[in-house]
Amino acid sequence: MNQELTSLLGRFHNSLIASQSAHFADALTATNDPDNLVASSDRTTTFIANNLANKSIPSTEKADQAIAQARQTLNELPNLVRSHQYASARQQWLAARQNLWQNYPIEGKRLGSEIRAVWLDRGTIVRAKSERGLAMVFDRLASAGINTVFFETINAGYTVYPSSVAPAQNPLTVGWDPLASAVKLAKERNMELHAWIWVFATGNKHHNVVTKQPEDYLGPVLTAHPTWANLDNQARIRHVNDGKVYLDPANPQVRNYLLKIIDEITTRYQVDGLQLDYIRYPFQDANRNFTFGYGIAARQQFHQLFGVDPIKLTPKDQLWAKWTEFKTQQVTSFVGEVSQLIKRKHPNVILSAAVFPHPRYERLGKIQQDWETWTKAGYIDLLAPMTYALDTNRLNELTAPLPNSLGQSLLAPAVKLLNIPEIVAIDQIQALRDLPTTGYSLFAAERITSGIHNFLARTQGDNTGNNTRQASLNTLMGNNQMVAGTIPYRQPFVSAQERFNAIQQEWLYLISRQQFWLDKNEVEKLRTKSERLATLLQQLATKPNTQDLTEAKNLLSELRSQFNRYTGKSQLPEHSYQANSWKNRLEAVERILIYGENLK
Repeated sequence: MNQELTSLLGRFHNSLIASQSAHFADALTATNDPDNLVASSDRTTTFIANNLANKSIPSTEKADQAIAQARQTLNELPNLVRSHQYASARQQWLAARQNLWQNYPIEGKRLGSEIRAVWLDRGTIVRAKSERGLAMVFDRLASAGINTVFFETINAGYTVYPSSVAPAQNPLTVGWDPLASAVKLAKERNMELHAWIWVFATGNKHHNVVTKQPEDYLGPVLTAHPTWANLDNQARIRHVNDGKVYLDPANPQVRNYLLKIIDEITTRYQVDGLQLDYIRYPFQDANRNFTFGYGIAARQQFHQLFGVDPIKLTPKDQLWAKWTEFKTQQVTSFVGEVSQLIKRKHPNVILSAAVFPHPRYERLGKIQQDWETWTKAGYIDLLAPMTYALDTNRLNELTAPLPNSLGQSLLAPAVKLLNIPEIVAIDQIQALRDLPTTGYSLFAAERITSGIHNFLARTQGDNTGNNTRQASLNTLMGNNQMVAGTIPYRQPFVSAQERFNAIQQEWLYLISRQQFWLDKNEVEKLRTKSERLATLLQQLATKPNTQDLTEAKNLLSELRSQFNRYTGKSQLPEHSYQANSWKNRLEAVERILIYGENLK
């Protein structure tokens, strides 16, 4: 109870600071006196305080009261528990939580570059019926500040567009080309369009109902090529739990077919990216004698390598680990082939993957999905883990370990909008912003309610006036150039600068309101290092070079260490949480720099 309330209070406080510091930037712009916006002296703080005294930064009275109640509850909980007043402890805890939820900050722009992605699902595409209908969907996403759309392009073996490679277009989209329309609509709205494809899953019992096919229909691909199937250890094609059928990743014909489809999409259409989904084996449980991977090609290849038909192996056999390794390598090598194709023919196309966030040992045993190797090898640009959770604590548990295993890729974990209240979804987005991520992904477009849409529109939608506000802040920080609204995978060095400026803005806001809990000496250290880092990031955004990059990464490390000293030691719980979140956000800036450094 204590930990859950502490974390909620920390996210609430961070959201409030982000909201208020955005209004603070507007107030700075309203001073109309840029010559006075100078950094690196007490004059800055005095000037800010004087000019903000009469500015219209919204009142935080109700939010402050909710924070005070939560702090009081946290102080009283230990005593109530020690005295066995459990009912009273729970009642106060519930009341404090409810007050925070009811007053959660949902106004004010959330500044700083980030990936703001959404999966645009087949159902929404089908319901659009035409380019005109699809335009309404894109208008709504654009007004919500979404900058990256994962557009469902291959589902259950069907392409959403008329293909020269695939055996059939989805019968529900025959008569128009949704992918061509989506590319056009996205470009008109300055959004990125990434073709989202099912890779090894190629048929779906649920989709058979939608398309009025027989229940046992295997989909167009396996109907045309039945020997491509991935079978379980009882020779069944359809997965008994998820109702899907899968292709054999070890089959050269399967791989060649998929590469042709990917080449067709990236050559015929000016997509900005490609997302690999179902880039894995079906879920298995070897302990219950339920495993997959026994396609004709896989069994032949493994037999040639080890002299044993894998269908005869059990987890007790010495070669079982080799069998798991063999399957894992089929997926990894295919991701490598896709990456090679994209980099060779379409180097500007971003390659991402929707993956499971389970611990590695569990993933390798159950689905043979080794995304750690993909990211370290530089195969993919963006990892979108499906960190689906019904509450924010669970989301944190799933997401927090991921950056430790990440290689060169950027990270945009997912919030699943199904079956959670709107305010919990908003809280989960804040939680991801407090972790060392480079953005978030929403599943899915059809689940964006009016409440979620309005929150996104208010906090990250219309950027009118952003350039003026950012220019004033840049002058204050000593920076001369800034491009607002960049996406980390597209302009990493500019993005790093923008993200760090947003952090600096929060620090300046707290200093101006005399609410920064660091002591004076620590503030001066922070000011000195942050001003130098801001200059370096501005120089990198203008003209990247190794010397500035090395110094910038060193300064980021020093700033993280400075905040690390306050993690768990601050007198107020939300300040400890805030110190940790700033440390995380500085780590995210460094991750973007590393991504930019490794771009070819």
